Amino acid sequence: MRGYPYAYSLTLAISILLTSGIANALQLDGARIQGGLVIGQVAPWERVFLDSREVRVSPEGVFLIGFGRDAPTEVKLSVQHSDGARVEKWLSISKRQYKVSHVNGLPESKVTPKPSDVKKIFEDKAKIAHVRTLDSAESYFMTGFIWPATGRISGVFGSQRILNGKPRRPHNGVDIAAPRGTPVVAMGAGRVVMANSDMFLTGKTVMIDHGHGLTSIYIHMERITVNKDVLVSRNQQIGAIGMTGRATGPHLHWGVSLFDTKLDPALVVGSIKGVN
Repeated sequence: MRGYPYAYSLTLAISILLTSGIANALQLDGARIQGGLVIGQVAPWERVFLDSREVRVSPEGVFLIGFGRDAPTEVKLSVQHSDGARVEKWLSISKRQYKVSHVNGLPESKVTPKPSDVKKIFEDKAKIAHVRTLDSAESYFMTGFIWPATGRISGVFGSQRILNGKPRRPHNGVDIAAPRGTPVVAMGAGRVVMANSDMFLTGKTVMIDHGHGLTSIYIHMERITVNKDVLVSRNQQIGAIGMTGRATGPHLHWGVSLFDTKLDPALVVGSIKGVN
């Protein structure tokens, strides 16, 4: 499985954050760009706020912040010291240009679902949204990440999709096209918080909690090989590529979110040499 160089560099970056610098100095590592994830560190007793929202800080002082597809060009990061004093830092966020793609040939029931299917769709979406409210204290993400499958990149983060000529929401993940049965592995260590074999749009779906509100999702799979609530390690197989749910061919849709903020998996993990 490709992607190990970044897994190493992420772990190394975290190690450097934990061992370098003055104890109360703010340190940040990661892509300050729309769709990017940044790992930061402060002293363990300090509090961190992104704009007005408080961010979970681990016992070691590590925290995560992320920027959505349409994040503003500036955000305010505040650190509150143990004496109550706050230090503010404005972070510049780079803007991106996104592609527009057309997908034709989908069954009309998948593009414009029947009224009888709408209830199921909303129930499925509510289950996924609930997972994205989890704020576990575990820092599984500190082991680093890899790509969950090898194949042709058939869809990129942020692109606007036109399904059978009808505009839909921007794509919130990466699509990896590969033959049915191709193994899918966990991008990083974590706890399986969803293993659902019957979702209308996403088909066989797995979600993993990596801690601090960071989750990954794997959809359209042919089969699922893990159970809900089990702990998985990075690179452990969780399923196989398929085309269940709304899909025109075998592929894995892979997404990463920090709570309800959708991130670009390719930025979170890093570039994958030789795959395009």
